[in-house]
Amino acid sequence: MPEFERLVQQHGPLRVLFDMTGFHGWEADALWEDIKFGMNHFADIQRLAMVGEKKWEHGMATFCKPFTKATIRYFDHADAAEARTWLGEA
Repeated sequence: MPEFERLVQQHGPLRVLFDMTGFHGWEADALWEDIKFGMNHFADIQRLAMVGEKKWEHGMATFCKPFTKATIRYFDHADAAEARTWLGEA
C-alpha cells in the first residue's frame, strides 16, 4: 500500500493490471482489507485491467465497479497482452 500511495502522489490516478492467474479467492479478512482499499482509493485508479482464467474471475470485474471510479475491463489470461495495450491507450 505505501508504494501505491507514493505512486498516486507522484503521478495522480493510476492504471492497474490485476492478474488473477492462479488466484483462488479471498479469506474474509483479506476481502475486507481489499474493500477498504477500494473505498480509500476510490478515485486513485483510472483504469483497471483484470486478467483471469476462470468464469468467477470475470464476475469480479462487475463486483468491483461500486468500489472505484475506474474504468474496469476483464481480459482472459490468453489476452494479457491486449490488457496491457488497453492500459496504455490514451
